[in-house]
Amino acid sequence: MRPDERAFRDHVAAGAFQLGVHLNRWKLGSIAWPIVQIAVAAAARDGAPNEYWFRFDCSGYSQEAPTARPWDHEADQPLPFNRWPGGASRIPAVFRPEWKDGTCLYLPCDRIAAVGHDNWRNEYPALQWSPSRGVVLYLDELHSLLNSSDYKGVRGG
Repeated sequence: MRPDERAFRDHVAAGAFQLGVHLNRWKLGSIAWPIVQIAVAAAARDGAPNEYWFRFDCSGYSQEAPTARPWDHEADQPLPFNRWPGGASRIPAVFRPEWKDGTCLYLPCDRIAAVGHDNWRNEYPALQWSPSRGVVLYLDELHSLLNSSDYKGVRGG
């Protein structure tokens, strides 16, 4: 097993990740290293799913941040843009299908999004990738967004 996969598996076996599982905040799906699928619970909204799946590329974990995109778990393909989460302000700022063709989320803890955003280090210090917090940092932010008052359900719904 590669060191990055071992680090990831150690993180998902540890208390912080398992607490999120126990609290029904997220659940681990498939691992086909370095690709990992994880579902994150979403607040109940009319016609919206109770969870969204994300496809994480965890290459170089945990020294490098993962990158993630909304994923259709059943079809094993990118989630169509009209089925992405929708909202009033913060949700559309993060879930931006027009940015990078929807290949990642616009978050400071995302490996791809962080490139070229040096200002995020000072503007969003709590969302900077932390190898010690690992994927839980990313999942906590997704869960917070999908359970905020800003979340309005499915974008096209």
